[in-house]
Amino acid sequence: MDFSTPGKLRLTCAHGQADLLRDELLSYGIEVDHVDATGIECTGSLSEAMRLNVLSRIAIRVLYLLESFSCDHPDRLYENASAFEWETVIPADGYLTITSTVKHPSIDNTMFANLRLKDAIVDRIRSVSGKRPDTGPRRSGIVVHLHWHGDHAMIWLDTSGEKLSDRGYRRMPHRAPLRETLAAAILRHSGYDGTAPLVVPMCGSGTLAIEAALMATGRPPGLLRNTFAFQQVLGFDKDAWADIRRELKPRKSRHARHRPPPIIASDIDPAAIAATRQNAETAGVSHLIDIHTCDFADTPMPDNPGHIILHPEYGLRLGCATDLRTTYARMGDFFKQNCQGWSGWIFTGNLELAKAVGLRTSCRLPMRHADVDARLLGYELWSGKHPKTHASPQVET
Repeated sequence: MDFSTPGKLRLTCAHGQADLLRDELLSYGIEVDHVDATGIECTGSLSEAMRLNVLSRIAIRVLYLLESFSCDHPDRLYENASAFEWETVIPADGYLTITSTVKHPSIDNTMFANLRLKDAIVDRIRSVSGKRPDTGPRRSGIVVHLHWHGDHAMIWLDTSGEKLSDRGYRRMPHRAPLRETLAAAILRHSGYDGTAPLVVPMCGSGTLAIEAALMATGRPPGLLRNTFAFQQVLGFDKDAWADIRRELKPRKSRHARHRPPPIIASDIDPAAIAATRQNAETAGVSHLIDIHTCDFADTPMPDNPGHIILHPEYGLRLGCATDLRTTYARMGDFFKQNCQGWSGWIFTGNLELAKAVGLRTSCRLPMRHADVDARLLGYELWSGKHPKTHASPQVET
């Protein structure tokens, strides 16, 4: 397959993060053709898809469009898919995984649509080469994604394979960890760009602090991974891939400032601190994060203000909601007493508990954490008295 042929790329993301993903691509000089709730589309080659797999902090997958056609029945799916030259994409002795999103009245089980597409692909390859690839659920080989809604089907090459949120550094996840792409989105929404200090009390397994360290040093998150699905595509150029990785690796300068403004992470749970240390070490950023075992209110604060982000328990799967009400109230007191002049943020999936913070929010951003409807709540923590200080708290429902 020609990796230089321009085509349609689709970068998927979590709900509520498409605008962030669009802005990220624009910062790379890439023109965005379409934005919707779960991703963006642009024009690019497979070589450009390789770069985006390395660069993007927000995207979950990078897809490359192979075929698009009208489709009103599973037989039409088979006919159209079997006409594509799969022998130029998939090694006959390779491994194939089919994924799909299907909404069509002729399909009451998406596995049947997957089966018909798989049959079309392997039958085509077998007719040409006399051999066929193995198939199964693992994403270790070629991944083909079927998007069939209404009477229109699109077949995409999933160039990522495993989700891009699986950076590879989180060896010790601890409890209810943030997905890495969600942590990156929270940091972007908070305004963090590596030029001011960051404090992350209640750090859990350290994902927010680690993603911040990667941002602050300009290290693309995909450099932490060694395997992507595009490496299994026929025509993959190992030398070109090595060149991309060398190009995107941050260059060290003797005169450059190697250490960004302070990144401080703390947690009262020794197991969380152990996970943070191990994960930061695996990510290669342990030297950039000051880690402390303490109650969130005792977290040491840098002299210069910056951003502070708390991710408390929600009382849904972890923690007791009654006890957590006191914790949320203490977070408000901590903001008022220790964080004047800072940009304060709380990410929570419990809006009732958030009311106990007792501070007016400056913004409320809807997000999702796994299957939980969550909010990123922003607070302007003024230095000195401010007219809004005594206003009643308002939390979006």
